[in-house]
Amino acid sequence: MNTTDKKIAIIGLGYVGLPLAVEFGKTRPVIGFDINQKRIAELESGQDHTLEVTPEELTHASFLEYTADADALKSASIFIVTVPTPIDQANRPDLTPLVKASETVGKALKKGDIVIYESTVYPGCTEEVCVPTLEKNSGLKFNIDFYCGYSPERINPGDKVNTLTKIKKITSGSTPEIADEVDALYASIITAGTHKASNIKVAEAAKVIENTQRDLNIALVNELSVLFERLNIDTIEVLEAAGTKWNFLPFRPGMVGGHCIGVDPYYLTHKAEEVGYHPQIIASGRRMNDNMARYAARNVIKLMLKNGIDVSKSKVGVMGITFKEDCPDIRNSKVVDLIKEFQAWGVSVVVADPYADADEVFHEYGVKLNTMDDLSSVDALVVAVGHKVYRNMGLTQIKKMLKSEKPVLADLKALYNRHEATALGLTVFRF
Repeated sequence: MNTTDKKIAIIGLGYVGLPLAVEFGKTRPVIGFDINQKRIAELESGQDHTLEVTPEELTHASFLEYTADADALKSASIFIVTVPTPIDQANRPDLTPLVKASETVGKALKKGDIVIYESTVYPGCTEEVCVPTLEKNSGLKFNIDFYCGYSPERINPGDKVNTLTKIKKITSGSTPEIADEVDALYASIITAGTHKASNIKVAEAAKVIENTQRDLNIALVNELSVLFERLNIDTIEVLEAAGTKWNFLPFRPGMVGGHCIGVDPYYLTHKAEEVGYHPQIIASGRRMNDNMARYAARNVIKLMLKNGIDVSKSKVGVMGITFKEDCPDIRNSKVVDLIKEFQAWGVSVVVADPYADADEVFHEYGVKLNTMDDLSSVDALVVAVGHKVYRNMGLTQIKKMLKSEKPVLADLKALYNRHEATALGLTVFRF
């Protein structure tokens, strides 16, 4: 089979879909589809608020067209679904975006078409959830009239080094022939090469354990951080010392949010429980990491009380609300949990972030974003995200933002020298 003359439709133009659409759109016809008309207008104007693609890169994708019209998808023969797969308030997989995208694609399917999923799911989801939806909405039969593939996304938002084409791509297909075709399709743009999995379930499982492994490693250092705080030992100094051994893994403690590490393990535990297995280690790691925002807030409160600060009348400044540094992505930000914990203690919280969109933050979390100037005269300051602009701030500038005689600095990303901060009269907490 030959994919070179087939039009591709990318469903979802977010952090994953847009870079993919742009890369394919440099050499072949691509339809970039998104239900958000505002997003379509933004991209047509040559801008990308996610900062994953530059205006110059958008211009180079001369074969790419954008649309919010589902009827336009009917001219495509290959569909790549890149919609989010979040969790609900009970930490269960929310497959609504995936199902709706499959319904949309199903209505455009023709005989011989291929549907490739990139969204992170649990093993079996493509064939158990997506395929029946495609069949129902198309009237076609799987592996007779149409085919599927799975090639998990590995985009790292904000990373300008490990970009789409430089990360090896896992591929798979619903038949051996389709697996070859899907692999060839991605091999045409991925310079790092591809790895063809034996089947779709293997590819799905490989993706979901990548972030589960990272989650567990972070959970370990988070637990060590809690222990070392009780032993009055600086965790970062311990990790730096241990890191002098060649095979020590360089994980750091912190709040684990975002659309991947803080979510994917729940997809795996959901499937495990569905087949009658109750995972212990994965669930334990999730509990550890989910509790770190509350742990941080309560330690700051404890230090404020120790320093004679009236918590009920206090003001705490929070620097950063995105889930990672130098990136506007606020999905599943654990900083929000931190803010809510402070507010539960009656603390007035002022939040600033140079990357986050204020309207989006308020819509998603009900949190008002302020400017850095609004963070002046606070009793405690929490550096929650390691943005470069925060790294470049000196401790003298940090201290000027604090009004108390014994102010508290929560340096959650370990951006500053703890001993220098203490010498300036700051009471420091960090993981």
